[in-house]
Amino acid sequence: MGTVVDDAASAEFHAFFERHYAELARLAHLLTGEADAADDLAADALLALWHRWDRVRAADHPVAYARGVVANLARTRIRSAVRERRRITLFWSQREERTEIPDVPGMIDVQEALRRLPFRKRACVVLRHSFDLSEKDTALALGVSVGTVKSQTSKGMAELQRLLGSQDAPRQIHRAVSGAAGGRNQ
Repeated sequence: MGTVVDDAASAEFHAFFERHYAELARLAHLLTGEADAADDLAADALLALWHRWDRVRAADHPVAYARGVVANLARTRIRSAVRERRRITLFWSQREERTEIPDVPGMIDVQEALRRLPFRKRACVVLRHSFDLSEKDTALALGVSVGTVKSQTSKGMAELQRLLGSQDAPRQIHRAVSGAAGGRNQ
């Protein structure tokens, strides 16, 4: 059961929502260029405002505050999209290497061993040893630090060597993944 103050704040927010939702969605659309994202960004901004409604309604210009929240959310969305495009470009920019006669049993063993690794270790090992990315490029592709790439690659390789029973794991991984990329889409 709400109190009189809660009901008044709720009614005030509802009126604010009705007056400014369309304007905030239009602002989001103009900032991002994405009509589909505009409604989501406006709704997310209004949700954030609701959580801080006591402060927002006490502000001199609540609409200006709301516009700032939309602008920040749009900036975050754009930055995220740019980072994702960079990761995809980096991933696909590496030329595909093919082996003439793939070692199918070896490929299966390596793929099974890779599946047993946690995602971050697996991604670091594959990007470093199959795609020959530098530590810096791997970090950029995964959105992690270079130190994380170093530690996860080292731990992943140690685990693969244990699983495969071989000290030649980097070469096996390179051949297996290169052969798989040449033979089928993954």
